[in-house]
Amino acid sequence: MSKLFGKLWAVPAALAAPPVFAAGAPGPWQLNMTRGVTAVSEQVYDLHMLILWICVGIGVVVFGAMGYAMWKFRKSKGAVPDVNFTHSTKLEAVWTAIPILILVGMAVPATTTLFKMYDTSDPELTVKITGYQWLWHYEYLGEGVGFASLLDRDSNYARQLRSSLSPWEVPHYLLNVDKPLVLPVDTKIRFVLTADDVIHAWWVPAFGWKQDAIPGLINEAWTNIKTPGTYRGQCAELCGKDHGFMPIVVEAVSKEEFAAWLEHQKSLPAAEQGKPIPREVLAEMARARAARLSALAD
Repeated sequence: MSKLFGKLWAVPAALAAPPVFAAGAPGPWQLNMTRGVTAVSEQVYDLHMLILWICVGIGVVVFGAMGYAMWKFRKSKGAVPDVNFTHSTKLEAVWTAIPILILVGMAVPATTTLFKMYDTSDPELTVKITGYQWLWHYEYLGEGVGFASLLDRDSNYARQLRSSLSPWEVPHYLLNVDKPLVLPVDTKIRFVLTADDVIHAWWVPAFGWKQDAIPGLINEAWTNIKTPGTYRGQCAELCGKDHGFMPIVVEAVSKEEFAAWLEHQKSLPAAEQGKPIPREVLAEMARARAARLSALAD
């Protein structure tokens, strides 16, 4: 009971505090969307805020007028119905035209953002994503690198009934994988998505979009990540009993690190591809590659 009252008392304090705008993931008691780490996600966030404030303004005007009318013309003040009221054609035209103008004003930035979200032209890298029950398979097209990404071992063990490992002991429980998708920053990346069995949906909130993976159909999406880091997501389409156990983890690294990582993956057998490489090894590989490119430039 004390825990319940403690949570209830925390609500007013959370509402009074300023919202937390995390870059990659939502924070505790966050009350708003995240801005994200791509140009598209930032445009979606700005569009969300624009329409939110338009709706707030409409609500203030409409409910303010209703409240004023209820207070000004209340029965206790002697107000009586106006039985001789007649409709005003001009007034009706005005309050029909204003909503139309508001909708058109909201449609213009929304349509512009939507067109940008679907513009997959001129990519620098293409990744094929295939959904399976219940894992993701990634393939870097034209590079000869591909691997399956599954729920990490600790999360998979902790979720089992009567497991000796508590979920509270597992970092990023149910949001971690054995092999993350590694992508370069400041690069336009095109995704082609499909599925092998049922409909899945690939969704990383920090990227600002999600896309269905449908058997027999190829869908497209793209991203250009601005900030290096780890970004997590999940399958967003109910796809069977283990739907909740196919997370997505994207490791965004510099172009140099990615080139070194990709070069290393090509040297591995197919079964070994995709395994994370220690950061210090990646850094050393990136330095070696940069030295080679510098020597060639000279």
